[in-house]
Amino acid sequence: MADLPEKQVKRLRALIQEAETNLAAAKELLVSLVGDDSEVTSSVKDEQVGKIIEGVFDGQNMVGSDAKTYPVPANYASKSKLVQGDILKLTIAEDGAFLYKQIGPIPRKQVVGTLVQKDGHYIVNFDGKDYRVLLASVTYFKAKPGDQVSVNIPEDGIAEWAALEAAL
Repeated sequence: MADLPEKQVKRLRALIQEAETNLAAAKELLVSLVGDDSEVTSSVKDEQVGKIIEGVFDGQNMVGSDAKTYPVPANYASKSKLVQGDILKLTIAEDGAFLYKQIGPIPRKQVVGTLVQKDGHYIVNFDGKDYRVLLASVTYFKAKPGDQVSVNIPEDGIAEWAALEAAL
């Protein structure tokens, strides 16, 4: 996790703290309604399925809080227009299925650049900087090298990847 920018780590910690606070408040409310703390705790545990991991989208994958890399389906990342730095929650079901959900989008900005192909990868050049884009997005929008495209990038512009918004 040492590779993650400090800003993203702080955001993750704040999200976890907020989730823990919300869970404690929900348990408290349930206890006030039901009246038995042991019933509340066991019912919450029974409803949890599989394993839940939170992490940061790196442009292609999710880097989990456990420092492992989890593959994010390109179609999901493309359709959801995930931006490098977004916070994701991965639920690994008991049958091994992966279910991703975006829980913390980072501040982003939309820019227009030119789509190019370099070394077999699609790149959008904006303001002298190259951002990689997912092949799934390029094929979905039927974009071709030389096309003007709209992409989402982190507000601070510090990223290797962009999310393709539209071909213009």
